[in-house]
Amino acid sequence: MNLRKAPYLIFISILLSVPQVWTRTHADSAPEFNVKEHYTKYEFRIPMRDGKLLFTAVYVPKDSSRSYPFMVDRTPYSVAPYGVDQYRKMLGPADEVQRAGYIFVYQDVRGRYMSEGSFIEMRPHIDNKKSNSDVDDSSDMYDTVEWLLKNVPNNNGKVGIWGISYPGFYTSASIIDSHPAIKAASPEAPMTDLFKGDDAYHGGAFMLAANFGFYTFFKPQQTPILPPKNMRFFEYGTADGYDFFLRMGPLAGAKPLYFKDPNWLWDDQVAHDTYDDYWKARNLAPHMKNIHCAVLTVGGWFDAEDLQGPFSTYHAIGKNNPEIYNGIVVGPWVHGGWARYDGNHLGSIGFASNTGQFFRGQILFPFFEQYLKGGSDAKLPAAFVFETGTNIWREYASWPPKNTESKMLYFRENGGLSFEPPTDAAGAFDEYVSDPSKPVPFVSYPSTSVPQEYMVADQRFAASRPDVVVYQTEPLEQDVTIVGPLSPKLFASTSGTDSD
Repeated sequence: MNLRKAPYLIFISILLSVPQVWTRTHADSAPEFNVKEHYTKYEFRIPMRDGKLLFTAVYVPKDSSRSYPFMVDRTPYSVAPYGVDQYRKMLGPADEVQRAGYIFVYQDVRGRYMSEGSFIEMRPHIDNKKSNSDVDDSSDMYDTVEWLLKNVPNNNGKVGIWGISYPGFYTSASIIDSHPAIKAASPEAPMTDLFKGDDAYHGGAFMLAANFGFYTFFKPQQTPILPPKNMRFFEYGTADGYDFFLRMGPLAGAKPLYFKDPNWLWDDQVAHDTYDDYWKARNLAPHMKNIHCAVLTVGGWFDAEDLQGPFSTYHAIGKNNPEIYNGIVVGPWVHGGWARYDGNHLGSIGFASNTGQFFRGQILFPFFEQYLKGGSDAKLPAAFVFETGTNIWREYASWPPKNTESKMLYFRENGGLSFEPPTDAAGAFDEYVSDPSKPVPFVSYPSTSVPQEYMVADQRFAASRPDVVVYQTEPLEQDVTIVGPLSPKLFASTSGTDSD
């Protein structure tokens, strides 16, 4: 992030921030490409080593004059539409990819929709498998690849995998102890550690609005089962999410009021409110080993759901698999925005170019072409990141980049913010009265969801409240570029049991 010199200032506000809705989905767009004209669809039930069958839709190019690599997407959200005569509107992670020709594979993961077996939230990886009953997403992917190579003709023997959010987790989990045919993977906004930074808890803070919105939709299933024809979403009965949750009362009140049908997925999120063995087993980072393919991890600076996951995944892969290409791309995007939008703005903030289009056409497409088809060298750096303010892409040999200087910004008296520490450390504090029944809003309008643009929204409307503290620098005399991780050190105390 680059902050230009005067008259710009650096602002830091302490506000109640609620993350955007926990959708964890990848919405199809409608490009000017007729999938049915170019691909033939097949449906298979692929056997796993423990005998369970995983439902898999395969789209094969009609042009049989050459062979093609596989492009796999494993999902808990269904591979709809079902039926060999029913086609998706778009295939793969980008329009360039579907036009270039791949064998596209979509699989319902174990225990979801038309696949057999039991579903487990972020199924823990088993490092030492002792029998065919020891299954995880790495073994399911291995068995799937084995079957595809033998049973789908006209393949070139190479496999790629990609996915966003929950499918991003499945991408990461599927390349541990990877099948030798897997040559390229792109985990995008991958859930990595649900307690320390992704989705469920952010640094140990339960993300109420996001979790509630997600688990009223994402429920346990008796499989196999087709998706309902008309998806029914939760009715809040109000447009004001703050009012809804205040009336709900303590978190324990959610279950008798709104989760009357059994939903152990929600129960687990609420019950495990410390970093216990449940969460530690689901932290995928320590298990990212024996990866034999090139990896391109993707994230968004304004992703309120899985901002931490891409960095945790990137660093874990680099630490444990130094011999492979391991890259990361971070752009000015919301959750999954790089796959959905042009990416030239977010809310009222402009980025001076179509960053989403650039990523799909100039980064992701060349990456897969190189490793799955033997295309030309994509010449991708270790880190390809977008710098806001200057609105340009930066290439680095590592992330965080080397040769940077660590600096500390200090809260100062009278709402000041400075690189110089307070002169009177004993009296360096600010205080206010926090009333939990009158929480600080994070957007200036009522909402039961978390609008995607909230992370760059103008929050000055809250600055006049007596329970909001705002700090700002003097006008900058020279450009300041902030790059790499931020590590806030906030010392706070409260006279109550909870506070904003």
